[in-house]
Amino acid sequence: MRSKIVVIGSTNMDMVVKSFHIPVPGETVLGGGFIMNTGGKGANQAVAIARLGGDVSFISKVGKDVFGMQASQAFEDEGIGVEGILYDNSLPTGVALITVDETGENSMVVDPGANLNLTPSEVGKYLDKISNISTILIQTGIPMETIKFAIEYASIYSIKVILNPAPANAHASALLDKIDIITPNISEAEILTGIPVIDIDSARRAAENLYFNGAKNVVITMGALGSVLLYREGFYVIPATKVKAIDSTGAGDTFNGALALAVSEGQDMLSAVHFASQVASIATTRMGAQSSIPNRNDLILETLSVH
Repeated sequence: MRSKIVVIGSTNMDMVVKSFHIPVPGETVLGGGFIMNTGGKGANQAVAIARLGGDVSFISKVGKDVFGMQASQAFEDEGIGVEGILYDNSLPTGVALITVDETGENSMVVDPGANLNLTPSEVGKYLDKISNISTILIQTGIPMETIKFAIEYASIYSIKVILNPAPANAHASALLDKIDIITPNISEAEILTGIPVIDIDSARRAAENLYFNGAKNVVITMGALGSVLLYREGFYVIPATKVKAIDSTGAGDTFNGALALAVSEGQDMLSAVHFASQVASIATTRMGAQSSIPNRNDLILETLSVH
């Protein structure tokens, strides 16, 4: 039985500053805390899977610089398969500059760096070396031709595909008929469908658009409003777990990693989304991206504290 999850996506070095509010254009605000750690949507999702006990390998490209070396070592320390971590000769490791306000909302600017040079042939080479792949989890922070290749590869070998269309990319809508699960947030859902998502009703319309255009399972994440799921069993609203959020950075990636793990373990979609929501809620109570991702023991402790 296949159980390996392969994450294909970006690696960045995250530089996070906490502030009272997110600056408007031309404004300077004083920060209230700084952290720097490995991030990137692909990296965060791979770490989430590993910490939750999953068997995961990661395919990504970093620069030949100190950030790239730190990231590779960090992945290995997490127990992630790193045979697919590649070093680029021309571009540096990606960097994300993140501001987090007092409510936990964030704003970021990303320089993709070496992520832009991850090619289809490189991905194919390392996918061929990994046995027992059950699920490929991919995002849109790498070249679209590489994303298309990975999805086609999965289709040929009957591997389940989860696409997290982040950063938002309208071209992802052309891939819907080959995607098992798509997981946009509200802004990404609007870009893919043209439907502004502001509440549950509009989320349902956007989910229906994606579903009827080919996606087998649609999950739209909506922050404090929770998430919605549309699949062959029907439409469901999964409320967000009530927590005191201090930083939403990485919560979406934690959600996607947890969802991929739950699906690979054989959970049905509704249970998998509930599980992913629970894990992501814990991440919002901590600062940073990878530094906020819980492990399975954290889930047990959280459940005990609720009861």
